Amino acid sequence: MMAGAIDFAQGWRSMQIGISKLEKYVEGLPGHSLDAEQNISLYTTVYHMCTQRDPHDHSEKLYNKYREVLEEYTNSTVLPALRKTYDDEHMLLRVLLERWSIHKNMVRRLYRIFYYLDRYFVVRKSLLPLEQVGLACFRDLVYNTLQRKVKEAVVAIVDKEREGEDTHIDRALLENVKNIYVEFGMGEMERYEQDLESLMLEGTTSYYSRKASRWIQQYSYFDYIRKSEECVKKEKERVSYYLDASSEPKLVKTVEHELFVVYANQILEKKHSELREIAGGLEPVANIFKQHVEDADGQDTAAIRKVIEVHDKYMVYVTKCLENQTIFHKSLKEAFKFFCNKAVSVSSLSAETLATICDRIIILKKWASEELSDEAIEKVVKFLAYISDDKDLFAEFYRKKLARRLLLNRDASYDHERRIITKLKQQFGGNFTYKMEGMVTDLTSSRQNQNSFDEYVVNNPVAKPGIDLNVTLLTTSVWPSYKTFDVNLPSELVKCVEIFKVFYETQHKRRKLTWLHSLGTCHINGKFDQKPIELIVSTQQAAVLLLFNTRDKLNYTDIQTQLNLSHEDLVRVLHSLSCAKYKILIKEPGTQTVSQNDVFELNSRFTARKSRVKIPLSHVDERKKVVEDVDKDRRYTIEASIVRIMKGKKVLGHEQLVSECVKQLSGMFKPDVKAIKKRIEELIARDYLERDKMNPNMFRYLA
Repeated sequence: MMAGAIDFAQGWRSMQIGISKLEKYVEGLPGHSLDAEQNISLYTTVYHMCTQRDPHDHSEKLYNKYREVLEEYTNSTVLPALRKTYDDEHMLLRVLLERWSIHKNMVRRLYRIFYYLDRYFVVRKSLLPLEQVGLACFRDLVYNTLQRKVKEAVVAIVDKEREGEDTHIDRALLENVKNIYVEFGMGEMERYEQDLESLMLEGTTSYYSRKASRWIQQYSYFDYIRKSEECVKKEKERVSYYLDASSEPKLVKTVEHELFVVYANQILEKKHSELREIAGGLEPVANIFKQHVEDADGQDTAAIRKVIEVHDKYMVYVTKCLENQTIFHKSLKEAFKFFCNKAVSVSSLSAETLATICDRIIILKKWASEELSDEAIEKVVKFLAYISDDKDLFAEFYRKKLARRLLLNRDASYDHERRIITKLKQQFGGNFTYKMEGMVTDLTSSRQNQNSFDEYVVNNPVAKPGIDLNVTLLTTSVWPSYKTFDVNLPSELVKCVEIFKVFYETQHKRRKLTWLHSLGTCHINGKFDQKPIELIVSTQQAAVLLLFNTRDKLNYTDIQTQLNLSHEDLVRVLHSLSCAKYKILIKEPGTQTVSQNDVFELNSRFTARKSRVKIPLSHVDERKKVVEDVDKDRRYTIEASIVRIMKGKKVLGHEQLVSECVKQLSGMFKPDVKAIKKRIEELIARDYLERDKMNPNMFRYLA
């Protein structure tokens, strides 16, 4: 430690000797280095010169000398190396990076010597930190002098890569140059954006402006679009290699503007002129579809298959011949939608028929000769996407048939159902399929609930139904609506119902059970003269048959009184048991219709080839009810759409409101203009809307 105060001139002379060695060391000159003892000595000198009492506190002079040392080093060593003439752009940038790396090493080592100055004096005086002084020195003396050359070198390299002239471009080199701009910003992106990014955007604009003007004359519409899309893709790759991620949207927007926006009119003209011939080639598809449907003789599945085969044929043209362009996928979709709906309007392929076709395919687990694979399912759904504005009507018919398949176990597993529902969801959205998904989920939950009920019966000595009972729990909101009636069940079934009700209330305190006996199935052992036969019947049929355990004959009135069934339902049940294929009951008189004067007795001589026989009920045409339910739902949907539109617009004219409503709902069904008008009037009556007093064709939304 020095005994007396250090004079600045004396202290700086000793500092200069060490700093000179440091400069030669960072330049890589042999025989020059600073060991730990020399570094400590220089640091100690700075420490004493900064901690002496005035007038010997030389902190400010040392701060200025620090800047002078770096400026002198830069002017005498760095700039001469960069001012040389280099053969190519790569060499200039490599030398720049090398000098930048050496300069940062010089600043880092010099900073360690002057660390005490930076820690106290710089903080106290709120001056620029020493490391930033070093970076600013390189920026002001080197970069500002050579920035034009550097920018031109970067743009030249990028343009060469764009032209394919330099396939071995050093992308790491450009990325490191980009990092210099970021470091110059000292934590901010402003320097990078103002210098490098703006230059790249200008260069990109100039380059693609030249290219687009030539390509629009040289190439066809398809070639121009393909080449332009390739350029956009490559520019995105360039951002990831040697530009900051924040530049991507700006660069892509610049490229798209020069290639697409500037020449939009010319591109559309090319498209229309070149598509006329190809668009005409799709016209035969409508004729093929129409002719095949007319000759199908009810084989609707084959008609659908034929159209999809034609679609696949044209899809090959789009993917192979037309290079898989997005515009052609869209055109093909629109063309087939138009043609298919045009053909459907003169055919029997209604929403109900399509649902029936799907039902048949799923039950058979085959699509013509193919197994029901994911590809086959996708073909069916693809056809549905093209067909009909009545997608909501199809969904309701499909849901009815799905319910029958699930409840009657016509499909051994739920895999096919889930796969088709998933495809429908992907095509039409979650609102289209959420009820269907809920139905399949209910069946899965019912299995678990049945297991719990079985355990309850085993563990509860009092709860002994006496017969096997399986209950399927359905969520009211997701299943189709069914007719409910209070049939007087036989005592055997009443006991089962009561036991399950007690069990269910222990599991779910606040839920109410409503029994749908019309969906129930019973297995009854019939003891006939020739052999016993197991009869698979509905709950109503079982209730009728069990009455004959105590009576040999019953007339129509007796049966109706004991069961409390309506005339319509009872006629249907008795007809299935006495007039259909399997005559379990003998009716007097022996006509093919049931009347209130008929008398019935058990047919003890009944026999069948099989030991198990299913007695179906006569089919009830539910189409009218389905259509009514859909019409009712449509009223609510139209009202919701009108309210949604008016809530956003506040004030809207009649024609605009109708147009917006049709546009919103056309994805699911084509709303009738008269129905929309009627819903508007209804909403006015309920104070959701009001007519403008001055203009009756103008509506206002009422909050």
